[in-house]
Amino acid sequence: MATRQRKTTPPSFNLDSHQWFLNRELTWLAFNKRVLHEATDDQLPLLERVFFIAVVGSNLDEFFMKRIGGLKQQVGAGVKKLTIDGMLPQEQIDACYKVAQEILEEQRKIANHLRELLEKEEICFRSYAQLTATQKKQMDQYFKREIYPLLTPQGIDPAHPFPFISNLSLNILVTASEPRSNHQFLNRIKVPLGVGVPRFIRIGSKHLYITFEELIANNLDDLFPGLTIHSYEYFRVTRNAITDRQEEQANDLLSMIESALRDRKFADIVRLQTAENMAPHHRGMLAAELGIDEQEDVFEAPGILAKRDLMEVWKIDRADLHYPTHQPCDHPQLLSDEPNIFHTLRKQNNVLLQHPYESFDTSVERFLKEASIDPKVLVIKMTLYRTSSDSRIIQYLLDAAQNGKQVAVVVELMARFDESANIKWAEALEEAGIHVTYGVVGLKTHSKVIFVVRRDYNGLQRYAHIGTGNYHAGTARQYSDLGLLTNDAVICEDLTELFNYLTTGYAPVRKYQKILPSPNILKRSLLRKIDREIELHSPENPGLIQFKSNALEDKDITKALYRASQAGVHVDLILRDTCRLRPGIKGLSENISVISIVGRFLEHTRIFYFRNNGNEEYFIGSADLMKRNLESRVEVVTPIEDKKCQKRLREIINIQLSNKRSVWDMQSDGTYTKRQPEKDDDPRTVQEILIELAEQRLATSPLAPKKKLKKIGKRKRN
Repeated sequence: MATRQRKTTPPSFNLDSHQWFLNRELTWLAFNKRVLHEATDDQLPLLERVFFIAVVGSNLDEFFMKRIGGLKQQVGAGVKKLTIDGMLPQEQIDACYKVAQEILEEQRKIANHLRELLEKEEICFRSYAQLTATQKKQMDQYFKREIYPLLTPQGIDPAHPFPFISNLSLNILVTASEPRSNHQFLNRIKVPLGVGVPRFIRIGSKHLYITFEELIANNLDDLFPGLTIHSYEYFRVTRNAITDRQEEQANDLLSMIESALRDRKFADIVRLQTAENMAPHHRGMLAAELGIDEQEDVFEAPGILAKRDLMEVWKIDRADLHYPTHQPCDHPQLLSDEPNIFHTLRKQNNVLLQHPYESFDTSVERFLKEASIDPKVLVIKMTLYRTSSDSRIIQYLLDAAQNGKQVAVVVELMARFDESANIKWAEALEEAGIHVTYGVVGLKTHSKVIFVVRRDYNGLQRYAHIGTGNYHAGTARQYSDLGLLTNDAVICEDLTELFNYLTTGYAPVRKYQKILPSPNILKRSLLRKIDREIELHSPENPGLIQFKSNALEDKDITKALYRASQAGVHVDLILRDTCRLRPGIKGLSENISVISIVGRFLEHTRIFYFRNNGNEEYFIGSADLMKRNLESRVEVVTPIEDKKCQKRLREIINIQLSNKRSVWDMQSDGTYTKRQPEKDDDPRTVQEILIELAEQRLATSPLAPKKKLKKIGKRKRN
């Protein structure tokens, strides 16, 4: 039988050339511009617009801690290697600073506008000077009672060296002098956020607020009695979150992570933020004491510092200024008269879950809960990357151990910013007699899998959940994710192999029949499937590749998609943030479209689709199209073979590609244009449509309780 000739890349394009790749950091910042744009949408409820301001503040904090911190380390190490888009570390920092300043300026303007709109809704923010005499007295008493005992002024003089400034702390620089003295001296006060006092303190019964720091600054006479206060100025620092620890050399991984957390607290500073009224000589003094470049690393931040704390404002109890309450639906296939979820899965075989549209607690948490108490369940194995303090996941694992089941949990201690919480979970699980491991040395365990072995009437049977999101009750209501509950025998055999790999840490070359784990299989499989789509493509049977992911950063995948486009294969990419690929370039990528969706929920789903000459293949899993995910993490991607589940995935993809309300189209230069619905277009966002579809599925299920049946129609917009 003759073999197909592989289609070759036209010689006019060198796919290794820097010009065909966009910068990872700059495309991530572009995503934050899209998030910030949501705060300008007057069709959104007012407090939800405040939410997007806060999200951008939090995102930029993390960006400076992780990405700028890492780039500064490269500069310090003298790295001269160009990125795949042709930039040196310092060039990336310079470019990122320029864009970050643009975002901060736009954020300030939008925040000021939203403050004006909040005033009209009688949600008001006041300086101390604007308060009435009665309100000042009330706040002064609150200060004395609730705040004063928490404060520790620190002098800055030859007898008192410059104090340590902790990461992301909010600080007040106070200039004071003794009476009839010309000598002024400096003091630092740390605003003790996170100790039970809100950043925005409510005055009286109405929605009138003053900031924590403003109240401190106007009660400085209590902290410095008898002194003359000349000025008070706010500042904030961001430290590098990247710590140089070699996991391979650590005898005790848990101790290593605890040590790395301490290192992060004292890590180098990568950014100083100051209020707009800070005196130039104080700004210079702080930069010098903190060891940073005053011209490059100091950011003036008009308005309040630490805008991530606007999350408190977002939570104000005004239902008329929020989205309509969203209550996740029960999954229709899990509504059953069967005695437990395992009987249901034996009958259904596969159940595709979509969060937050469908309930996490009546599906995933229920699966684990019933496994923990079912006397026929013998074994529970699970990967744990992130979970929440209020999640029932940990309790169910503890219950399972107490009920005599064999429980094994692979805890990822190096989940960035969750290390401390994961150490706590790991210790609690070990104390309960649960077998806890930390995955494979050198690889993060990022997969989302629960694996259950049960003695059924016909012998040992295996059941599993494979997801795209973390086992975190909070994010399950805020992130858009998919999951598969299955008793597919082959998938479960594969997961047996996977957990043996994770708990032993060796013999990574295992035989997997269906799942595509990284780091050894997933990337090669995706590249082969892209090449297969190229080979099968013809005018009569056109090829089609559709990927939904948080990011496309991997060079090899990007090049393969370029080749597919050149061969005539159509490629649809639904990418939330980072994208190195440049779509729409004639002869290279005119057959590729890239869109980004921003909305009420964070898009977090990963879907991989190949038309495969009509023998369609769908996959979901935990991996993004990034080099780290494909080569340095343990990820799990599973096929979706059930036709009903495939139909659901097709519906999701089609809605997202065709929507005109919440979709941004990427241009070849890396910029994005937001689609504008025409008169006859559906005015709903992608996520509004998916909410209503989930409600319709439940309402039309013959197993749905009558009280849940209701007429579903297009929601009125605020």
